[in-house]
Amino acid sequence: MTVHSQGAVTRAPQDAPQKSAGRPPAPPTTTGPDRPSPRGGRKSLPSGWLPYALIAPAVISLAGLLLYPLLKNVLLSFQQVNKIELIQRKAPFTGLDNYTQLLGDSQFWTVVVRSFVFTAANVALIMILGSLIGILLERLGKWMRLVLSLALVMAWAMPIVASVTVFQWLFDEQFGVVNWLMRVLGFTGYEQHNWFETGFSTLVIIAILLIWGSIPFVALNMYAALTTVGSELYEAAKMDGANGWQTFWKVVFPNLRGFFLVTTFLEVIWIFKAFTQVYAMRAGGPDRASETLPVFAYIEGQSQQHYGLAAAISILTILMLVVVMSFYFRLILKQEEEQ
Repeated sequence: MTVHSQGAVTRAPQDAPQKSAGRPPAPPTTTGPDRPSPRGGRKSLPSGWLPYALIAPAVISLAGLLLYPLLKNVLLSFQQVNKIELIQRKAPFTGLDNYTQLLGDSQFWTVVVRSFVFTAANVALIMILGSLIGILLERLGKWMRLVLSLALVMAWAMPIVASVTVFQWLFDEQFGVVNWLMRVLGFTGYEQHNWFETGFSTLVIIAILLIWGSIPFVALNMYAALTTVGSELYEAAKMDGANGWQTFWKVVFPNLRGFFLVTTFLEVIWIFKAFTQVYAMRAGGPDRASETLPVFAYIEGQSQQHYGLAAAISILTILMLVVVMSFYFRLILKQEEEQ
């Protein structure tokens, strides 16, 4: 014990801790990346070039599969590549001529408006119907929920071309089930009625196909998200006298806002870039009246052999989609900040 001049008494440090009989000393308790390993070595995070070497294969693969074709497409959009240039193996640069031609083309703007309206209508119906079916899954019993879930999974997993073939048969002019059903219900004028006579009716049939194929994704995810909402919230809303609609807006929607934002974002991308369903149904017909932007770019490039113009269409499509979705990104980031 040591006595200081101020009168404070302190205990002198012991040279070594006392060991209990028959009990080994406790190991040092250190935390962090330099924590001793059970074998006596020290674990440290990799540094230097090793982390970059580990992710290099993935980066190179993405660059080869995505970045390089995108850059080549951008370069092609500034060139004149038609049938003559393919024969002569020339690709002269024309600057912004392809973009100027597109922006001054009324047909291009008609397709743009049609694509955005088509996407908005499909996404709205998919989210509404998919959410309702997801709520229904939560309310059903075990076996009925299993049957409905299996039906949704089979609809979602059906190949696109096969589903298009089925819908073409359903709406066939001569042997279609829809015409037969309309006649059975007593409607007249459906003897060999052509459902693909106009671009609008063709887009309606394509929309039914897209909605049918997209609802399972939203419904099953909605059911999974509903399982995260606590039952005490429903009980509190019921005690306050809230009906089903009020419970959805006051309890379900605030808790699942992130789900609705992300799912809507994915559906906008999937519907906007839908190509196989539109092209396989009627190749953008009749008279190119059911074309969307992906089909419009494909027809200009492959059928009309205007490859530079088609590349410009695809670049403008990407830019328009990025501009539209930038507002949606802001909503998602704002939602994350509030949480």
